[in-house]
Amino acid sequence: MAGFLSVVSCAMSANACETLSPGPKGKVVEITDGDTLILDNSQKVRLIGMQAPKLPLGRVGFETWPLADEAKAFLADFALGEEVQIYYGTTRKDRHGRVLGHVFIDGSREKWAQKAVIANGLARVYSFYDNRHCLDELYAAERQARVDREGIWALDYYQIRQADKPHKLVQLAGRYELVEGRVLDVGESNGRIYLNFGRDWDSDFTVVIDKPARRAFKKADFDPKKLANAFIRVRGWVDDHNGPRIDVTHPEQIEILAVQ
Repeated sequence: MAGFLSVVSCAMSANACETLSPGPKGKVVEITDGDTLILDNSQKVRLIGMQAPKLPLGRVGFETWPLADEAKAFLADFALGEEVQIYYGTTRKDRHGRVLGHVFIDGSREKWAQKAVIANGLARVYSFYDNRHCLDELYAAERQARVDREGIWALDYYQIRQADKPHKLVQLAGRYELVEGRVLDVGESNGRIYLNFGRDWDSDFTVVIDKPARRAFKKADFDPKKLANAFIRVRGWVDDHNGPRIDVTHPEQIEILAVQ
């Protein structure tokens, strides 16, 4: 099993920052929230690889997440008025027309916006199947911030949830969460893989890996069917479908903490 754990670690670190490609340059003239800024050429940039606490931004009935204002203020202190270089991962724009990229002050690797926000406990690592670069360094920054109880990690709102408490998880449906626990068994049906954390499939927590996601796991040489009895942490949006579950679209959403 040690070899399996090593393979997974290599798969996650393969998408390093060396694989980024240069994007636009510009001066930061506005900060929208903790993970969005605007350049002097009017381009709006969404900082990929992270999710800062959210602000309503005009959404009726949307409640501000704890420390959202602090995250925005930190990014403003870090980047407002600075010349930045954007680097692309894979997908370069989202459906809203925002540029998707990593932000470096003066193009310097030492002044990386995403890493700074995460290291100060004002964002969580958050990746998409089509933008998975630099995650090894961001995970390391998040781990240290969590150990130090920086920012969000001192608040119950952002604490890691326990997979063996599905009655609590189901109350978090619609929220992005980190959940950890031991995989009881692994099932497969209609091309999907199910990581089951309990014996009652109608109420216990489950991780679902669909057909397209399985291709990403195969490319990363990560076989999720070997996760039975492993203690893992998974991150994603909690859904309530025959109990709480998280749909996983790429292997970087899963951290293996221990294996038997």
